[in-house]
Amino acid sequence: MQTFTIANETVLAKHAPLYCHAHGLMQTATGYGKRIATATMVQYHGKWRRVYCCIYSNIGTCYIGKLSDNLFVK
Repeated sequence: MQTFTIANETVLAKHAPLYCHAHGLMQTATGYGKRIATATMVQYHGKWRRVYCCIYSNIGTCYIGKLSDNLFVK
């Protein structure tokens, strides 16, 4: 398993693709968006949570919860 950092805590991560990932589909017509689900989940405070990405142009910010919660994945 991989590890990531969220709010200065090291968390475990696992590969858990959704249907769209497994079948090569995109979640939006352009592939960009504010809440694009990734194929990664992290265990944060004892609960497995999906990692989302706010992605526009060629840069993205990965987070868990809501973007406004400031729980960024490093």
